[in-house]
Amino acid sequence: MISRRQTLGLFGATAIAFALPSIRPARAAAATTLRIGWQKNGVLALAKRKGALEKRLSDRGIAVEWSEFTSGPPLLEALGAGALDFGATGDVPPLFAQAANGNLLYVGLYTGSPESSAILVRKGSPIQTLADLKGKEVAFKRGSSAHNVTVKALRKGGLTINDIQALDLAPPDASAAFKTGAIDAWSIWDPYLAIAEADPDTRILTTARGIVDSFSYFLANGDFTKGNPQVIVDVIAELAKVGAAAQSNLDETITALTEITGVPANVTRVTLTRPSANLGGVSIITDAAIAYQQGLADEFYNLGIVPKKLNVTDIVWRPKAS
Repeated sequence: MISRRQTLGLFGATAIAFALPSIRPARAAAATTLRIGWQKNGVLALAKRKGALEKRLSDRGIAVEWSEFTSGPPLLEALGAGALDFGATGDVPPLFAQAANGNLLYVGLYTGSPESSAILVRKGSPIQTLADLKGKEVAFKRGSSAHNVTVKALRKGGLTINDIQALDLAPPDASAAFKTGAIDAWSIWDPYLAIAEADPDTRILTTARGIVDSFSYFLANGDFTKGNPQVIVDVIAELAKVGAAAQSNLDETITALTEITGVPANVTRVTLTRPSANLGGVSIITDAAIAYQQGLADEFYNLGIVPKKLNVTDIVWRPKAS
């Protein structure tokens, strides 16, 4: 069984410690390098595989550096601290980053399938309903989109976060604990979800369908964006182009993603063919997305999860009309 010490203190400090081999300061001047944080999914992974951003930015003399993360919270901490210039996460990490006064901005968004997030239990688990989670150990990465799914799923089951034993575990650690039965349930997203789902001893208790909207965001360092607005415009435009092309040829996309992520092709196909999945849904920030984030920020503040009231529009960036 996992000890409370190993959970990293779910309701402790709002900032999540991380270490990078080298942290360079953010830059307000014209950049020669774009430093991107990516995870093993989505349009950014495809762009990395194809070298699309490198090609798009080469005429500007801008190189691209990539750093991989297993979840959004440490990625955004790096971004807000100036160790990265651009990255993508789910809905909750930006709230914690803003609350910690991170120097970052919302610059784009993409939507996905609600089935790409779920709460899992073992096949033989006595947990049959959300209400059965009461008193159980439920793992999720604090400050990630899974945090939001867990809160809202518990509410649907007539529970609160205080009714469970919440364990703060990064996806790789939670995966290992889940396989051995060291935890009762696991709230997670693709591709980790699809990988676990392929195990016949895994059962989906609930997906996020009807519980959470599937908004994810591109964010950029504030100083970098102010100094290089056209770079951000070009990056969002290229990612939209990559996403649209990928959605139109899923067989080729599955092969490409398998090569860059190492996730098996059959599992990748599951992630890309879930209901409402759409790699082509990249855009600048919309009013609907801002309203969703503000509602989430208010909810998490009222629940005492985010330590201060946030005004999401304070860190929203949109390109100026030419």
